[in-house]
Amino acid sequence: MTDITIYHNPKCGTSRNTLAMIRNSGVEPQVIEYLKTPPSREELLALVAAMGISLRDALRQKGTPYDELGLGNPALTDAQLLDAIEQHPILIQRPIVKTPLGVRLCRPSELVLDILPNPQQGPFTKEDGEVVVGKGGQHV
Repeated sequence: MTDITIYHNPKCGTSRNTLAMIRNSGVEPQVIEYLKTPPSREELLALVAAMGISLRDALRQKGTPYDELGLGNPALTDAQLLDAIEQHPILIQRPIVKTPLGVRLCRPSELVLDILPNPQQGPFTKEDGEVVVGKGGQHV
C-alpha cells in the first residue's frame, strides 16, 4: 500500500505530468479519479486545510459550470460551495497530491517534487517538452 495519493483527471495534462513524476520517483501512488470517485465533503475540507488554502482557492473555473452557478459570488458560504462541488466534481482544481511530506495542489505539476519522499530516478520532460528533472534526477 502506498502512502502517496493523487486526485487525478486523466484528461488533464498537468495531472498526467504530476502522476508521471510521482512514478519517476519509484512509487506507484493510489490514483483516485475524482470525477468517478469524488472525495467526501469531509475529505475535501481536510485536503484544503492541509494545503493551507481556502475552499474557494480549490475551485476550478475553466471548463466547469463555475460561472453558470455564480460561484464567484463572495457571499456564498463554504457549505454552498461544497453543495456545488458535490453536484459537479469537475469544480475541484487538480491534481491534488497527498504524501507523508504534505498535501499540495500541483499546478504547475513540478510542485509535486517538493513533497515526494523519494528523489526522481532519472530525467523527466513534461508532455509539452519542458524539461523539469535533469539527468541526475535534480529539479532544473
